Amino acid sequence: MVGCGSIGQGVLPLILRHIGMEPSQITIVNSDERGSRVAAEMGVTYIVQPLTRENFRDVLSPMLGQGDFLLNLSVDVSSVALIAFCRDVGALYLDTCVEPWLGGYTDTSLSASQRSNYGLRESALALREGGNSGPTALITHGANPGLVSHFVKQALLNLANDTGVVTTVPTTRAEWGALAQTLSVKVIHIAERDTQVANIPKERDEFVNTWSVDGFVGEGCQPAELGWGTHETVWPADARRHDFGSGAAIYLERPGASTRVRTWTPLEGPFHGFLITHNESISIADYYTVKNGDEVAYRPTVHYAYHPADDAVLSVHELAGKNWNMQSRTRLMMDEIISGTDELGVLLMGHANGAYWYGSRLTIEEARSLAPYNNATSLQVTAAVLAGVIWAMENPDRGVIEPDAIDHDRILEITKPYLGEVVGVYSDWTPLLDRGVLFPEAVDTSEPWLFGNFRVV
Repeated sequence: MVGCGSIGQGVLPLILRHIGMEPSQITIVNSDERGSRVAAEMGVTYIVQPLTRENFRDVLSPMLGQGDFLLNLSVDVSSVALIAFCRDVGALYLDTCVEPWLGGYTDTSLSASQRSNYGLRESALALREGGNSGPTALITHGANPGLVSHFVKQALLNLANDTGVVTTVPTTRAEWGALAQTLSVKVIHIAERDTQVANIPKERDEFVNTWSVDGFVGEGCQPAELGWGTHETVWPADARRHDFGSGAAIYLERPGASTRVRTWTPLEGPFHGFLITHNESISIADYYTVKNGDEVAYRPTVHYAYHPADDAVLSVHELAGKNWNMQSRTRLMMDEIISGTDELGVLLMGHANGAYWYGSRLTIEEARSLAPYNNATSLQVTAAVLAGVIWAMENPDRGVIEPDAIDHDRILEITKPYLGEVVGVYSDWTPLLDRGVLFPEAVDTSEPWLFGNFRVV
């Protein structure tokens, strides 16, 4: 395991619970001591050694060989470099996002397009060139990206059943795309509301979060990104296309952590979420693209819409006010959380039933009863990491592969015991609800599902 922050510490007991192995078979390599206490309690070897471009092969080569597994839960270590290394030595691989080397997210010598998740994804998929054989490298398989891609498939099947669309379970990418097109799904939000609160309030000059602070700040400072659907008719003034790759997504010339959108979850109702870039915004849009020859006939608009814990929102406001310069202190909320739920799901919109949310509602009390070293947010991630590791072990020769292309039933079978209440809920909500009551607003009432109606300006 490379990295041992909140997700590494939380997944460790799950791995030992579900996979037949001894603690002595696990070695953790991390850049600091943060996970050493948990590793010691679990009887796992812990090495403090920051990985760099220059040393990572020398450090990892003695530990990994044919049939071993590299679980990458780090920040500031290149995923592409580790995948290529694993391919060379015959080791399996999983990560929760495609990471660059240190500084890659904010390297102004690179264009916004190059330092986007779109660009990072293309760099990982480029490893398939010349054939995609070799040990399985399952990329971006946490909660989101990862678990939410399996939620989308189950939501589509539920929607088909509820609207009388006769279908067998699709088995190919083309069949899944055809189902989404038949159902007229125009927009997919990864809609998440985290209501966990602690008995220790956020202090000045402190960034507080319920999962990796470094990870959240890194992705929040990247350009806002979204899969761009075929129903969209109005081009955002600050939007840009990429001149390489699949063309499934666009980016905005502003950080995701300063871009807000309207969305909805069953427990919270309507709210404003941050349009934080995530790999699933691109991979889901790409996976469900339907083409007639070279022409794109159908694609949904896909993006994250995230309202983190309230103290994390305050932390983001402070971060932005310092021109995205990080606070001097950070804190991961864990034992001090006293209540709250992480409501994480996918919101499918534009179909015959309007809007349909499908996902996990996990309380802090349930999370603590299910697994040690976790809160509600981390357990949704660590359960998905565990499921991805098991799937990769069961399918060891699939090369570089994304969550959208693997068996959603198998992943949900493993994760559901750790997800609290998994539900599907219909709603008549649209982003036009109650608009223009206090002040006039420029909305397009002819098509409620346009991105401009969701965006908060």
